[in-house]
Amino acid sequence: MKVCTRCVTPETAETLSFNDGGVCSVCVQIDYKREAVDWEKRGVELVKIADAFRGKGDYDCILPFSGGKDSTFTLWYVVEKLKLKPLVVRFDHGFLRPTVQDNSVKTFRRLGVDVVHFTPNWQIVRKLMFESLRRRGDFCWHCHTGIYCYPVWEAIRQNIPLIVWGEPSAEYSSFWSYEEEEPRDDQHYNLTINLGLNPEDIVRMLDDSVSDYPVTLRDLKPYTFPPAALMREKKIRQLYLGSFIPWDVRAQVDTIKRELGWKGDVVEGIPPEYDYEKIECFMQGVRDYIRYLKRGYGRTAHLTSIDVRNRRMDRETAVKLTEQYDGKWPAALDLFLDFLGLTEEKFIEIVSAHVVDPFVMPNEAERRRQTTNQRPWDFDLWQRENGRTETKS
Repeated sequence: MKVCTRCVTPETAETLSFNDGGVCSVCVQIDYKREAVDWEKRGVELVKIADAFRGKGDYDCILPFSGGKDSTFTLWYVVEKLKLKPLVVRFDHGFLRPTVQDNSVKTFRRLGVDVVHFTPNWQIVRKLMFESLRRRGDFCWHCHTGIYCYPVWEAIRQNIPLIVWGEPSAEYSSFWSYEEEEPRDDQHYNLTINLGLNPEDIVRMLDDSVSDYPVTLRDLKPYTFPPAALMREKKIRQLYLGSFIPWDVRAQVDTIKRELGWKGDVVEGIPPEYDYEKIECFMQGVRDYIRYLKRGYGRTAHLTSIDVRNRRMDRETAVKLTEQYDGKWPAALDLFLDFLGLTEEKFIEIVSAHVVDPFVMPNEAERRRQTTNQRPWDFDLWQRENGRTETKS
C-alpha cells in the first residue's frame, strides 16, 4: 500500500493523489497555503464581509457549533475579533461527553451568546446509524448531514443570511484545494457529506431490525439540504473562516484554552498529547477503528500527518506513533454493538464489505493482538439501556 513520502497518509484515504515524488495532494495543498496565499489580503476581505452583515438583523450570523476545538475557536474569533453577534446552532448527535458539555457552557457564558440546541429523535438516529453502517461502512450519516444541514434550515427560519464555518476541507482532504473557493451547497452536500445517500434514498432502505419506529421523509428534514431556489431566495451566504485566516490547530487550541478555559480529554486510539482532538463524541474511537479496518489507517496517522505538514514533527516519529496507537479495538465498540443489536461477527461482516483496495483487513488473530483494555474515564457514564444513553446522577 502506497504511503505519502512526506506524511504518513496512505493511498486509501479518500480523494488522495500523489505527485511524481510520492507526496500526497494534501501535503501539496498545505505547501500552497503556506507559500502562495496572500493571507493579509484575505483577512481584509473577511473584515469587509463582517462589516457588511453586522447590525442588519437580530443576529449577524449563524455559528454551527459542536463544542470541539474548531467550532469553539471559530465562535471565539467571530465574537472577539470580528465583533459579530452570532446565533449559535448546535446539532446534538447523541454522544456528547461530559467534558465537552462543560466546555460549551463555559464558552457560551464567557462569550455571551444565544444558543439553539437541537436534539434529534433517538429512535430515528439508531435506524440511520445502522443503515449507513450497512450501506457505506460509516454509521455517522445522521451526524454528517445533521451538522451540515440543520444550521442552514435555522438560518432560513431566522432570516440570518450569513453562516460561518471553521476549516475548509482543503486542510485535510482533496475535494477542493486552497487555490479555489470551496462551495457549500447541494452539490457539496452530495459529494462530501451524505455518503452518496440522499434522504429520499435512505428512507426507503431503513431496516426495522434495529427499531420498528416508523420513519417518513418529513422526519428526515434536519438531514436534508434546503432547495437551491430557497437558498437563493433567502440569499444565504456561507463561508469558511479558514479560507480567510491561516488555519493552525495547535495555536488555536492554545488560544481557546487560554481565553475560554477550554479543556482537552482522552480519546480512544489517540496519543495523550492530542487531548484536543474529537473530544466531543464518545463513539469517536469506534469511528476511527472502522476507518482503520476499511482503509488501514486511523486517527493518529491523520493527526501526526498534520504535524508533519506543519513542520512540528518528523516523519519517523509519526510512523512510530501511528504504529503504536492506530488499529486498537476500542472499549466503546461493545456499547456501539449494544445500541444497534449487532454481534461482533455481524459487525465485522458488514465492515469487511467496505474495505478499500489495496488494504487487506486484519484477520481475527491480528485484531485481537491489537485489543486495548484502556477505557476513557467517563466510560461508565455511558449506560446501556434499550438503546438509549443516559447520564447517571
